[in-house]
Amino acid sequence: MLEHIDYFIFGIMPYIALTVLIVGSIARYERDPFTWKSSSSQLLRRKQLMWGSILFHVGIITVFGGHLIGLFTPVAVLDALGIPYAAKQWLAVILGGTAGIAALIGATLLIHRRVTDPRIWQTTSFADIGILVLIWLQLLIGLGTITLTLQHMDGAEMIRFMTWSQSVVLLKLNAWAMVVNVHWLYKAHIFLGLLITFLFPFTRLVHMVSGFAAPFRYLLRPGYQIVRSRRLKPLAKRSATEPAE
Repeated sequence: MLEHIDYFIFGIMPYIALTVLIVGSIARYERDPFTWKSSSSQLLRRKQLMWGSILFHVGIITVFGGHLIGLFTPVAVLDALGIPYAAKQWLAVILGGTAGIAALIGATLLIHRRVTDPRIWQTTSFADIGILVLIWLQLLIGLGTITLTLQHMDGAEMIRFMTWSQSVVLLKLNAWAMVVNVHWLYKAHIFLGLLITFLFPFTRLVHMVSGFAAPFRYLLRPGYQIVRSRRLKPLAKRSATEPAE
């Protein structure tokens, strides 16, 4: 039974999550473009939002970027550059741990702000609070995996996850077998990451795509926008027969 669960989570779920992410995001943008926004509640309570938002966004962007680079850099590149596996592990622990703590504190402030302020709570949807709680839990589990990483700084587990991630992208259907024997915290971390990916198109997280896509869309736009101002004639110079504007 456990083997079937592992096969579904690590062998099938990645493709389901990625398909829903791509197709769902495109469908939402085409069908409901006015819902494609961050739905900021800044006007209702700014101070706590500022600190929470800065810590959360800086931390989560650093963590996300670190995961992308760490998981999808071919092992051959590390070997060619002569980067010791232990050095990469320490970089992930120190940089990732610091960014993870910052993001966790920021997410805690954002959740507290939404739950305790009646005005903000009235404008909060189930998807808003649900995705925040999932990300908070994901960050907490991610920080928990640091204690496991410190127990095997030889890089063996790191190579295992890198190989699994790259094998999934290369459509190797037996990739799931590479991670079936890892600690349950790692499994929970991967599962929550895939779940968040699956829910991405249905939450306010879609505004992340706008942040990355906006510069390219600006460069590829068909032409310049021409804006003409409308100047009203002074009342004193209007003729008696001229209709009012």
